[in-house]
This record gives sequence, C-alpha cells and structure tokens, in this order.
Amino acid sequence: MTGAETEDDIPLGERKTVTDFCYLLDKSKQLFNGLRDLPQYGHKQWQSYFGRTFDVYTKLWKFQQQHRQVLDSRYGLKRWQIGEVASKIGQLYYHYYLRTSETSYLNEAFSFYSAIRQRSYYFQVNKEDRPELVVKKLRYYARYIVVCLLLNKMDLVKVLVKELSEEIEDYTQRFNTEDQLEWSLVLQEVAAFVEADPVVVLNDNSSVFVTCNRLQDGGVPPLEQGMVVGQLVLADALIIGNCTNQVKFSELTIDMFRMLQALEREPVNLATQTSKQGTLEPAEKPSKRENPHKYLLYKPTFSQLFTFLSASFKELPANSVLLVYLSATGVFPSGHSEYEGGAYDFGGVLTNTNRDVVNGEAVQKRNQAQKEMHCLHPGDLFPFTRKPLFVIVDSSNSAAYKNFTNMFGQPLVCLLSPTVYPKTVQDQCQQGSLFTLFLYCPLLAFSSVCGLSSVRKALWEKAQEFLGKVYRDIGQMIARSRTIDQAFLQFFGDEFLRLLLIRFVFCSAALRLHKLFRECRSFPESYPELPKQDTVESGVIQKHVLELAAMLDVQSLFWDDSLQAY
Repeated sequence: MTGAETEDDIPLGERKTVTDFCYLLDKSKQLFNGLRDLPQYGHKQWQSYFGRTFDVYTKLWKFQQQHRQVLDSRYGLKRWQIGEVASKIGQLYYHYYLRTSETSYLNEAFSFYSAIRQRSYYFQVNKEDRPELVVKKLRYYARYIVVCLLLNKMDLVKVLVKELSEEIEDYTQRFNTEDQLEWSLVLQEVAAFVEADPVVVLNDNSSVFVTCNRLQDGGVPPLEQGMVVGQLVLADALIIGNCTNQVKFSELTIDMFRMLQALEREPVNLATQTSKQGTLEPAEKPSKRENPHKYLLYKPTFSQLFTFLSASFKELPANSVLLVYLSATGVFPSGHSEYEGGAYDFGGVLTNTNRDVVNGEAVQKRNQAQKEMHCLHPGDLFPFTRKPLFVIVDSSNSAAYKNFTNMFGQPLVCLLSPTVYPKTVQDQCQQGSLFTLFLYCPLLAFSSVCGLSSVRKALWEKAQEFLGKVYRDIGQMIARSRTIDQAFLQFFGDEFLRLLLIRFVFCSAALRLHKLFRECRSFPESYPELPKQDTVESGVIQKHVLELAAMLDVQSLFWDDSLQAY
C-alpha cells in the first residue's frame, strides 16, 4: 500500500487483486522450495509435484501480466520481483529438462532467461543497497550461462560472461562480502569451460563457427536390409564425473557435458528462440521419448552412486538398456590378495569421500588385503548385469573393468579408455579426456591429436562428410563380422549405442596408426574383445584413417604402411 493511503481508501476489487497476488506468490515460493525435498531419482514420484508447481507459476505469471497497473500502484511491485518470478520459471524448465532429458524444455528455460535480460528486469537492483538482491542477479547470470552452454549458444555465452564479470566487479566494490572469492572462481570456471575445445572451426572471415554435436537426422549409418541386430533401446544413462582437476562449471565436468550431448538428439527448434515468451505451456512433446533419461552425478559418494544405479535398474523397462558412463580418477589396488584375480582385486574408479561417514574411517592404515572403500569396483556392477548393461569407463584404471564376468547371460559391453597417453596428450587432460572427445566428436578429437588448433569450415564439412562414409563402412564390418561377440550386435539396433560403437572403433583404429601412440596401454579396449582384423585393425578402416589424415595435411603423423606399426 502506498503513501498515506489506508486500506479503506483502496477499492475492494483492487484490494482483492493484491491479496490474490500475495497468496499466489507465497504458494509458488512454498512449492518451489519443496522441490528440494523431492527424491532426485525415480521417474514417477516427482511428476505430480512438478505439475502443481507449474500450475501455480502459470497463474502467477498471467496474474501479474493482467493486473500489472494495480500491483504497481497498490502493492509496489518492482521489476526485479517480476524478474525473480521469470527466473524461477526458467529454473523450473531447466530442472524439468534434467529430469526428462527432453531438450525442448531447455529452449523454454532459455526463452524466460532471455526475456529477463531483454526487458532489464534486474536493472534497478544495483541502485538498491541490498547485497542479497545483487546475488540473485549474479545467480541468474550463472544459470543463464549454463543453459546457453547446453544449447551451444557460444557467442551469447561470451557476452554474458563479460556482463557477469562487470556485475561481479561492481558487487565486490560496493559490498565487502565473504563470497567475493566464490564469484571470482565462478568466472574462472566458465572462462576455462568455454575455452575447453582444443580445436576451433573458422568461417571465411576467421570468426568461430559453432559446431553442433548432438545426434542429427541422418547422423547414424542406417541398418542394412536383412541385418540381424537386437531390438534393445537405450532407456537410462548414468553420467558420472569424478576427475580431479578437470574443467567444470556448475556441477558439470567437461567430460560429463560432452557425453550428455552424445546421448541427445538435436532439438528441431534449437536455432530459433521459442516464440512463446510469457507462457508456460511446454513445447510440443514428442510422441515418444526422443532421448534416453539421464542422471548427471558430479563427484558422487559410493552410496549415492549405488542408490541411483538401483533406481535406474528397478525402473528400466523391458527390452531396454542401462548405460553407465564413468569419467573418474583411477584407484589402484594397494596390495596383493590371496583371492587374486577376482572382480575386487584390480581397483576401479574413485567415488567421493566427502559425504560418506564410515565407521573406523579415521584409521588410516588398512590391512593390505582389504579393498579400497571409496571406489566403484567392477564387481560392484555385477548385480546390475541381470539386465542389458552398456558401460563406458574413461579412467587411468579403466583396465580393471576388463575383469568382468557375464554371469547372467544378458547383453553386456564395456568400452574402456586408454590408461596411458603420450605426454603431449596427457598435458591437455584438464580440458577433458581424448577418449570421451572421440565418442562425442571424432573429428574434433582427431584434429586435436594431430596438433591442429583450428580448421577452416569448408574443410571441416568436407571431412565430416567423409567420416559419414567411414562410419557406414565400420557399421557394415561390425554387422557382417562372423567372429564378433553377439553382445555388440544386440546393442546395435539402438542409434545412440550404434554410433558410440562405431566411434569407438574409429578411435581405436586412428590411435593404432598414430606414431605417438606406441604402447598397448595407449589403445582403447573392450569387454568382450572386438575381433581386431574385422574392426580396429581392418585394412579398409586404416586406409580411411590415412585418407582423413591426408585431407587435413597431417599424414606424416601416421604410419602409412600399417605393417610398420607392429
């Protein structure tokens, strides 16, 4: 209520408008805060709650639009408060994307975040002497940047980072707060994240051309007529990141960021901003799920990892596959065990210790025969092999997962990264693993391992077109091989898994021919093993690798007679 007006001076209708607005505002905050208490796993429990929250925010947003004049004069509604509602709606859509893996919701989040900036909802915040309001604005920028990164809007990301930098500088000069270092770190993280790609594609005018690396129509070699493959569908994926010192932003390492895109289709309307700003109806839902459902786990403890694995396993539909992607620091066995040779004798990958309280953890010296506790051992995955399981391990101890046993006869494949890299490659590991880079964008990885820092757009497109033919040849070799393990073919019917397998074979063939990669440990491996002559050491594929190298003018880095390599 403004000025010297008493409540009695305000017409009844306007008073009711303010009361209704206050009710909707309180209800929306209450529901939004309740989202934190929902279980993060499981597909069913959260949906009705999210639906109720969306409904209230829809009403609140429309209500403030319809009654803006009354709310301005009688309630004193400020623009930053409208911005705060829009920001919450953006967060809702982003979290809906995380829960469903439907990229259309990312576009919805983008449209609300974009409207906040275009309409300068937070502009007046800097004039108020309230640091907590400025923090709301800074958090909005950080969230907007995450959405833009996921939508590959890299030009906009650079503009937003510059604006955020100026906002942080203004904030730290005006308020002597304890979170200054925190915000400086946010800036450093996002700057490193934006620069993480080792190779840039340049337009004719030398500006950067942004490449899209989600699955596109026609991007997967089709199955040949009469090709007998399994009908399994990738339904669920756990993407786990626990690498020390790897570039990250928010709770996404660069490896996680790349792998999640490798498991998504390019949204049809990605390039165009959705036109429905100010409405809350999600974009057209696809008739069937376009992308596998994903859990993104940044530095999980063993308990968290096991809980999410169990939830995914429990809810996996019939004829479906669970994919587990592990990008994590290797844990090696500390001593020899009398049971040497078991699934707990070779170590595994690191899980986080921060939030796990274990009895007796203070006792530093462990019995040599005891196993590392904060580690996902191959044996820990055995119970989940009762259903089709596809595992990717990117780690310095990926070789531990060669010691798998398929106890239940269900389809099971493990793709394992090299465990040793040449020094020049090792020096770049902070910017993401070469192995994951091959699974995400083989041409980017190939160019990087050849020491290229930029490629012209016309050459890039020519090389991508050539790689499409290479993929078709690899796909045919896998499907026609008489000695290949059936597990590979059972996964081959799913487009995402087919492309991952094809890229894996290309990666293995390319590194085998590269002169810097001389150790067996520098080549990817798999469980079960692939028949080398039909795949990674096939003369046809080797010829393709050399042709690609010639196209990029780096053929001197490869053995041009494959016999020299051995």
